[in-house]
Amino acid sequence: MGTRLGALVERLGGQLVGDANLEVSGIAPLADAGVSHISFLSNSKLRAEALQSKAAALIVSAADDAFIAAGYHGARIVVPNPYVYFARAAQYFESLTAIVPSAGVHASAVVADSAQVAASAHIGARAVIEDGAVIGEHAVIGAGCYVGREAVVGEGTQFFANVTFHARCQIGKRGIIHSGAVIGTDGFGFANEGGVYIKIPQTGRVMIGDDVDIGANTTIDRGALADTVIEDGVKLDNQIQIGHNCHIGAHTAMAGCVGVAGSAKIGKYCTFGGAAMVLGHLTIVDKVHVGSGSMVSRSILEPGQYTGFYPLAKNADWEKSAAIVRNLSAMRDKIRALEKTIKTRTENES
Repeated sequence: MGTRLGALVERLGGQLVGDANLEVSGIAPLADAGVSHISFLSNSKLRAEALQSKAAALIVSAADDAFIAAGYHGARIVVPNPYVYFARAAQYFESLTAIVPSAGVHASAVVADSAQVAASAHIGARAVIEDGAVIGEHAVIGAGCYVGREAVVGEGTQFFANVTFHARCQIGKRGIIHSGAVIGTDGFGFANEGGVYIKIPQTGRVMIGDDVDIGANTTIDRGALADTVIEDGVKLDNQIQIGHNCHIGAHTAMAGCVGVAGSAKIGKYCTFGGAAMVLGHLTIVDKVHVGSGSMVSRSILEPGQYTGFYPLAKNADWEKSAAIVRNLSAMRDKIRALEKTIKTRTENES
């Protein structure tokens, strides 16, 4: 199933240069696009590749269009941000062939009598919906999912198969939670008495806003007393750990294997590269960008780009560097002593 370029531009905007009646069937990368595809140029370094592309049309910025216009054979859609336009176009093409789960409750699902399930919602095979849970309009609860007592799932939110959403947790509208994610597990809270750990009951909730994506096997702990909060538009990749009582600001994004320890407060519009770590009880302000593999061991109170890892090196070189670092304190003392000696000698000579 395809669409006319003109219809696509009418839906998504942009300036069309070329045949509005040209039919396109989907979107593809520059090198793979065929004569029925639309592609995009979001990196000016790929201009030469764009000129060789067989795509029927390209999504380009005004600057790139000025460069390739004379040499490109196909149509162009000129927009301020080609990558964002590509994302919206991809969503549209996917919607043309998407299979929408039918409304209703599968015969093998277990739904408590006191649960409220919207008539337009889909409850998959062997899903379990506990007492007092609320499932909103057009929500999709996939096969094998568990929704705990008094939990709330908002309108249009989708749980893929085998999501666990524990008691009293809430998620807003249009959310996506991928398979294996566990929301509302107990936080890691213990008091130590003479070397013996005593569990602290975790009685808070996880409160998730609208338009939040949560990746496969990601875990978010419930709060100890207050709630763990994930604000609107947050995007969490696979295998992320969010500790109890954390607060993640709106539109913050985290790549795979990020770990955030309990009670950390992270601002809005932040990004975290893969395997970045944040220690507990820290504050990170809005618009902070943390590089992959970085360890955040102190609060960050100024927006900007932060990186905290030692560059990769051959093992022998790393061992030499480590030996130098271990001896820095002694070296510092020697340098101070030498400076003192030189100063004393200079004073005596004068």
